[in-house]
Parts: sequence; C-alpha cells; structure tokens
Amino acid sequence: MMSYKCLIVDDNEIERDAIEMFLRKINRLEIKAICSNGIEAAGVLMSEHIDIVFSDIDMPELSGIGLLKSIKNAPVFIFITSFSEYAAEGFNLDALDFIVKPASFERLLKASNKAIEYLDLKKSAENNTEATAAKPNGADYFYIKETKGFTRLNYDDVIYIESMGDFSKIYTADNKHIILVNLKNIERQLPSFFVRVHKQYIINLNQIVTVGSTEIQLNHNNIVPVSVLTKPDLMEKITNKTISRHSK
Repeated sequence: MMSYKCLIVDDNEIERDAIEMFLRKINRLEIKAICSNGIEAAGVLMSEHIDIVFSDIDMPELSGIGLLKSIKNAPVFIFITSFSEYAAEGFNLDALDFIVKPASFERLLKASNKAIEYLDLKKSAENNTEATAAKPNGADYFYIKETKGFTRLNYDDVIYIESMGDFSKIYTADNKHIILVNLKNIERQLPSFFVRVHKQYIINLNQIVTVGSTEIQLNHNNIVPVSVLTKPDLMEKITNKTISRHSK
C-alpha cells in the first residue's frame, strides 16, 4: 500500500525529535521534511508534495494556524501543541486532529491512522468508489451507497457520527460506515434527537449513558468529547427529557 509524505513543524528541538521518533515507527508514513518554524515549513509546502503536516501552533513569526491559513489546497493538518485553547480555531480551519503535548506514541498513532484512513478514502473517491447517503422523506431509516451497494440504516441504530473532513464515519453497534458526505451536510438531514456535541462529532441522544464535564459515554462503550460551546445545547435537550418532581 502507498505511503504518505509527512512534514514535521515545531520550534522545540526536543519535541521535534520525539515526534520524528514516534512517526518513524508508524507504517505508511514517510517523513519528507522537518522544520523548526512556520516560514521554513511554508517553503517546503510550496516546493514539495506533502500529504500530512504535524505542526506545533505557538511558533514565532508564523504560527501553525497561520501556516494552515496561508496554504491553498492545504494537506491534512494535525496540530500538536501545549495550548488546548487553540483547539476550536484549529478545528474551524478543518484540521483533522488536535493533540495536546506531550504527545504520546499512542495518541500520534491514533491521529496518524485517522489521517491515513482519510487519505485512502479521498483517493478511493477520486476513483469513483465513494459512498454517499440518501434519505427517504419522513422515514425512520436512510440508505448509504457503499462500494458493495446500498445499505439501509435505522436512525435509532446510529450511535454517533464522526467527521473525517469531506467524509463522515457512521458508528452503529456492529459496524462502521464511511460516506462521502461532510458532517455539516449530514447534520442538516438528521432527526431532532441527533445533536452536535463537538466540531467533529454528532451523537444520538437516545444512545447516551452518562454526560461528564468533557466527554460523553454512549452505548457499547463508545466515548466522545463534548465541547464548551456545544454543551449548553446538549444539556437543554437532556433537561427537556428529564423526569421532574413536578409535572407541567
């Protein structure tokens, strides 16, 4: 299977070396260049084909976010930073993932596999083997078109949906389905018991087990993050379903 070319950008030498060491252990990743600042990285991106950028955010002269904003048709970006407050802006710019330092091998592996899966899907879509979705009006189910044909899914069986850039991954109890529809377009077509809880996640309210301060546990041991911005809307919907001491 093909490898994907990577660029590492970080102004901290120790962090750069650690990221390089971890990424060299991951199959299908080829480190094409390592840069110590955003300006140097911008030069590499102008002259080389890069598939995935692993970038720090807080760097002098040109930040990681500034680097992403400066690129037309940017490659996949995975941000690695000590400052979690940058996460919302990073996701708004369609960064694929956001890792808080210190980055462990397990966390980098998870982000890398997500990027590889996304790039594989994108390549597959270019070869006309993409999956799409279709919703019969008023029905309690919908269809997705996969390479093997059409698959019917019941809304009630969907646990959550994860964004993968131009694609979305639909999780049920016994399977995962990837379709060439972005999360924003899916959200417009879902019933009211689905709610956006994060830039990258939509959940089925009927699949919630518990809601914590920063994450939600769903049925079948699934856990997704909940953002500060979306939590008030989530809690309002939950409150509307809560049994009260006093009936209205």
